[in-house]
Amino acid sequence: MKNIIAILSIALMIAACSGTQKASEQTASTQQKNDTIRIANDSLEYEIIIIEPGFNSWLVSQRPRGYYSQSYLEQRNWRYVVIYNNRVLSSRYAASGLYPQQIDYQPNIDYGYEVNYLLYNYFLFFQQEYNQNLR
Repeated sequence: MKNIIAILSIALMIAACSGTQKASEQTASTQQKNDTIRIANDSLEYEIIIIEPGFNSWLVSQRPRGYYSQSYLEQRNWRYVVIYNNRVLSSRYAASGLYPQQIDYQPNIDYGYEVNYLLYNYFLFFQQEYNQNLR
């Protein structure tokens, strides 16, 4: 009888632990979904997807939409994209895994304010989160 109680207690502890693990996995999955921003415009055929844990919560603490002009954001984004893309091609940064692929951002295309605002803030977040300097 004592063995049955001991075995039953161990089984319940294992079940409780696995239930906690599943709950934490679901929380992480939900957080990742909440930290995904997708912007698409079918007429211009572009799409931006930002999947970065913590980006949304970081974004709400930044300057609000409308603070910067669109031309300011476009100029900054172009500069950041050029540096970022150079690092994608550089063997010096390849091992870090921070620069997986180039960003196709053309300065002669009007992506609109929202895209430029989010891209600019992503670059700020990227620099702060990963201790990178894109200047």
